[in-house]
Amino acid sequence: MFRRFFWIIVMIPLAIILIALSVANRNIVPFTIDPFTPGNPALTFAAPLFMHLFASLAVGLMIGSVITWLAQGRHRANARRAAAEVASLRKEAQAREAAIRANQPALPNG
Repeated sequence: MFRRFFWIIVMIPLAIILIALSVANRNIVPFTIDPFTPGNPALTFAAPLFMHLFASLAVGLMIGSVITWLAQGRHRANARRAAAEVASLRKEAQAREAAIRANQPALPNG
C-alpha cells in the first residue's frame, strides 16, 4: 500500500517535472573541464542542458550515498559486534542447558 501511495504522490509528479525540464532545456550547451582555456575541444562536452543537470544530480546522489555509507560504518561495526556477542551467548546458554539436562535424573512416568 505504501509503495503505491509513494508512487502516486511522489514519483509521478517528479516524472512530470523532469519531463517538462527536459523539454524546456534541450538546447545544446558546452561543458568544459578546463577553466583556463574554455574553448579547448578535448576537454569540452556539448550536450543538451537537461543532460548536464541530470548528470550533476546523479553525481550528487552518488557522492551523498558514499558519504552516508562511510559515516554509518561505526554503526555497522557495532551491529556486527553485537551479533557476534549474541551468537556467543546463545552458544553458551545451549551448552549450559545441555549440561543441566545431562545432570537431571529421569522423571518417572506417571
